[in-house]
Amino acid sequence: MATDLIVKLDQTYLHNLMAIEQQCHAFPMSEKLMASCLSGRYSAYGCLQSNALQGFYILEQVGPDYTLMDICVNPENQGKGLAKAMLTHLLGVVKAANGENVFLEVRQSNQAAIHLYTTFDFVETGVRKNYYPSESGREDAILMALSF
Repeated sequence: MATDLIVKLDQTYLHNLMAIEQQCHAFPMSEKLMASCLSGRYSAYGCLQSNALQGFYILEQVGPDYTLMDICVNPENQGKGLAKAMLTHLLGVVKAANGENVFLEVRQSNQAAIHLYTTFDFVETGVRKNYYPSESGREDAILMALSF
């Protein structure tokens, strides 16, 4: 499935962002936190198909470094290349801004995401023990980075 358009998102998309966030995560961001990720040192981009938001990512910039804070695809469209398209877009945004590094953390159990990141040459740089809440307690976060 090809993307129709990846666009920068603003507060008018908050409801749509939250709907996808809640479908994708057992422990989603709060609406207040999501709203704070739409301005300042954060930017959000979304994949629109037929004018409907199908996925998004949130990027934080601190100096020449960027952190992928969240990336989600509507469950109905997962496995169709949208995350790959958004990650390609993200790396284009960082390169255009002469960014030096992209960091991210991912649940240890999210093997599909880890595989995607490694295909883009992200490497594991560490582990945050018991970082994420899970149904059975806590789960480790795998830290990954890509340098330009």
